Amino acid sequence: MQKFVEKIIKFRWYIAILIPLITIMMASSLKNLEFEGSYRIWFGEESKILKDYDTFRSIFGNDDAVAISFKMQEGVFTKKALHVIDNITRKLWQTQYIARVDSLTNYQYVHADEQYPDEILVEDFIEDIDSLTKKDLEKKRSIALKQDIIVGKLISQDAKTTMIVGRMTPKAGNDPAVSFKLRDAIVAIVEPEIKEHGIQFYLNGGPIINTAFIEIAQHDGSTFTPAVIGVALLLLFFVFRKFSLAFLSISVVIFTFLIVLAIQVMLGYKLNNFTANIPVFVIAIGVADAMHLVWIYILAKKEGMENHEAIHHSVHTNFLALLLTSLTTAVGFASLSISNVVPIKTLGIATASAALLAFVLTILFVPALLAILNPRIKKQEIGENKTKKFSKWYVQFLRRHNTKILVLSGCIFVVIGWGMTQAKVDSNTVRYFKENVPFRVTTQFMQDNLTGPMSYEIIVDSQKADGIKEPKFLKTVEQFYAEFYEKYEDARHISSLMDTVKTFNEVMNSSKTIPDDKNLIAQYLLLYSLSLPQGMEINDRMDIEERLLRVTASMNMVDTSKDLEMIEWVENWWEQTEYSAEINGQTKMFAHMQHDVTNTLIYSITLAVVLISIIMFFIFRNVKMLPLFIAPNILPIALVVGVMGWLDIDIDMGVAIAGAIIIGVAVDDTIHFMVKYVESRKRGENMQNSLEYVMNYAGSAIIFTTVILSIAFLVFVLSDFNPNYHFGIVTATALLIAVLVDLIALPALLSKIDDREESLLV
Repeated sequence: MQKFVEKIIKFRWYIAILIPLITIMMASSLKNLEFEGSYRIWFGEESKILKDYDTFRSIFGNDDAVAISFKMQEGVFTKKALHVIDNITRKLWQTQYIARVDSLTNYQYVHADEQYPDEILVEDFIEDIDSLTKKDLEKKRSIALKQDIIVGKLISQDAKTTMIVGRMTPKAGNDPAVSFKLRDAIVAIVEPEIKEHGIQFYLNGGPIINTAFIEIAQHDGSTFTPAVIGVALLLLFFVFRKFSLAFLSISVVIFTFLIVLAIQVMLGYKLNNFTANIPVFVIAIGVADAMHLVWIYILAKKEGMENHEAIHHSVHTNFLALLLTSLTTAVGFASLSISNVVPIKTLGIATASAALLAFVLTILFVPALLAILNPRIKKQEIGENKTKKFSKWYVQFLRRHNTKILVLSGCIFVVIGWGMTQAKVDSNTVRYFKENVPFRVTTQFMQDNLTGPMSYEIIVDSQKADGIKEPKFLKTVEQFYAEFYEKYEDARHISSLMDTVKTFNEVMNSSKTIPDDKNLIAQYLLLYSLSLPQGMEINDRMDIEERLLRVTASMNMVDTSKDLEMIEWVENWWEQTEYSAEINGQTKMFAHMQHDVTNTLIYSITLAVVLISIIMFFIFRNVKMLPLFIAPNILPIALVVGVMGWLDIDIDMGVAIAGAIIIGVAVDDTIHFMVKYVESRKRGENMQNSLEYVMNYAGSAIIFTTVILSIAFLVFVLSDFNPNYHFGIVTATALLIAVLVDLIALPALLSKIDDREESLLV
């Protein structure tokens, strides 16, 4: 170690120049930095869920769409409202990447010709708006509210709210650039209507959510990074009382995250809502390393050491602890790489490498700069200063009340920990956004005023070609409608070609039922298909062999646990028949991510604990120490999850990420505590003196780093992306709990098991 530090001091100018120069060269690639917001980023290319969804789209076309909805208190059956609907419909048809448009005006109304009752007409529901009288409008309203196909889908039951839906071309939603083009095109379409009529429009659909993901990621990345740098710089200045030392500590983490981001770009990765936060994670991790190194250096200078001697002392004292904390932090993040959620996996790998890089840069750059700067720090007289007096009183207090502290800690753990049994996991994508985000506002508006904003694409297999025309099959579909509506009130609207068959039969035979004649059903579907205008075909409702029927259910926004329950009920219902069904679509895809989120939380924490335990064992060669490392760091996670259970706050991806990170970061405090405690005990000091030594030389640094880390992570509460918000709250809270456990419960426990001259831990 002596020679290593001497080499750093000898080549200090080379280190001080090369590291910033390499960083600048690599950071030049950041001009190519891109953001990704497509739904595909959440799934690996080998994901069965993604493959099933791609298969569904290859058969039935793109289920992704843009939706424009609005409400008028006087109702939508006015000339003004109908002109607005018609204008938007026509403009959407002319918009690039839009394959089909459905609205109240172009709804294909099936009815008998008034002059020739035996003839069936299929035509646009609203034509020549200006010629419609008040009586005509009222008649149209009355007819519309009897059309099951559109009520609760394109028009509300009170006829005050309507929606225009533009179905997108295949694969249009996969490219983020297309999402922005479509979003901007829709805004350009509705803006003239807003100016002329003052109508408030609500935009929804794939492009809207994709752009929301990207814009929030860009905002968080560009806002939180400088904010955390500024906050950390101020806190470090407050601690060190020297701007040069504060800036030195910050520069290390800036170099680290620039290099890591540059590597991400070089490897072809794009940033998403999680990886956009890499700089903040790196700042929190790297500042802790630099903090401990500079803090011991300052103490050494205050004790009268010369500059080079103080550098040697600081590196020698901190090297093992910094190496261990970097390894454990890297392990905590790396454990996220087992997640099936791709953004979490990418974040884990990138930040794990950043933790190790931060250690290397800290151990090289900080001593080199200290050797160059040689900051003036006034020597202090050795004596019973306030810090040492407080440490002595603090340790005596802990020893005197150790039993009470442990009993109280145990009671708190049991009471709060019980809330873990009540904790729920939710991966609903809409709830990823705070309620003030426009996309979330639109979704809630749709649910409150029109229909369910989520959808299940239920693909029913009739088991044979042309099977969807069988009367028995369609009557089973009809029965499914009825039982699904009855079982779940969250099913707002269900539609399929079965509705078209019933409509035709009502027009022809005055009976809104399914005919018993297969040939008649085939004739209805053929007549309907031939009557439709170009672009409104029914090939997206069935497969080529006419064996598979697509049933679309518009659903309320619910917890993913409820989604999974309803999906299972639907598929089980069809298993009881001679047919079968599978649910597809993006709602199902994200609902099944709940398993991945739960697995990430459980498996990543377990993996982190196991790997950290192995590292600790090989370093200290003492099995008895392992519980003392692990218990104080599992406790904060358990307590935070317990509190979430008590407060009925759902666990999402942000919390799943937080679990492994808390283990990796919080254990840093325990390592600094235990390394110095064991070091003192090996020198022959008793427990009282050893704990005082820890408090004098590590206690302050532990508290300061925890404050900096907590404030850095708390910045995420400003995010409109709820997983980031929950991550910030959970991580900051857990780290504060961790420092209380490390500085109160852990010393109390040590005083119970190690209160003798010969330590059990050495």
